[in-house]
Amino acid sequence: METQAMVINCVAYKAGKRLTDVTIDDISEVVKEPDTFIWLGLWQPEDAFMRKIQEEFGLHDLAIEDALCAHQRPKIETYGDSLFIVVKTAQWMKEEVEYGETHFFVGKNFLISVRHGASSSYAPIRAKAEENPKQLCHGPGFALYSVLDFIVDNYRHIVGKFETMIEGIESNMFRSEFDETAIENVYSLRRHLLGLRNAALPMDEICNQLIHLHEDVIPKELRAYVRDVQDHTRQVASTLDDMREMLTNAMHVNLALVTVKQNEVVKRLAGWGAILAIPTVIFSLYGMNFADMPELKFPWAYHTTLGVTVAGCFFLYQKLKRSGWL
Repeated sequence: METQAMVINCVAYKAGKRLTDVTIDDISEVVKEPDTFIWLGLWQPEDAFMRKIQEEFGLHDLAIEDALCAHQRPKIETYGDSLFIVVKTAQWMKEEVEYGETHFFVGKNFLISVRHGASSSYAPIRAKAEENPKQLCHGPGFALYSVLDFIVDNYRHIVGKFETMIEGIESNMFRSEFDETAIENVYSLRRHLLGLRNAALPMDEICNQLIHLHEDVIPKELRAYVRDVQDHTRQVASTLDDMREMLTNAMHVNLALVTVKQNEVVKRLAGWGAILAIPTVIFSLYGMNFADMPELKFPWAYHTTLGVTVAGCFFLYQKLKRSGWL
């Protein structure tokens, strides 16, 4: 892959203002200048290129190895004077969520973002940060906050999409008919909700450590901003938990409604079975081949038998009707 494809932006900032674009070979010299930091954005860099970046910034070997692998768990680790942060990114693509990763190397005078997989460009975030030199003068900490805030905002956008989907699914669940497709949709959506929750939840601990343990990267002036990202992350996680609980309850309600309807059908069948049992017993009794049967020679025996049968069936029908079985 060409270097131009891997390097999205490499810009030097001083006192909150953009100075100039920096070539990779000049990075080691520019970062030595006082009150200056470099914001470097990379897209799926190759091994050899990352080794070059390691030389320019003096990064740790283990952090470089992790950055080259796009299957890291979200975390924050300290390597000497720099931090290595891994966060999950999420994108809404064709009615589904696709996940990627962004790896950050953060020092007193640099911020490196390495994107893997599904992720929006951070160029608009850079432009927005450059419009706020008062905060950008605090160094790479504000740039890091800007990107983290953008990632969490994407989580919230996807949560909104899920809420719309849940409204449609719930209307199908509150029916007494069993709908296999609706149940499958519920399981699928719950799986997606869990995936987004697992992506978002570690951001809480990352922000917590940035606030309390790394004042050299996140000065006191920026802690409120990072705390805001943390609050949004907790809100996302809480909303996802609530939605998963709602789907579970909706599924239980649907199964309960289906069971109740099935019980009603069984009760009706049992009621009619009880009614039909009366003529069955009487007619089977008189269907036996015995020479001497009582009332066989009685003139009104046939009519009496039919009358008793009809009366018994009607009486039992009325009783079952009043009890709600029919």
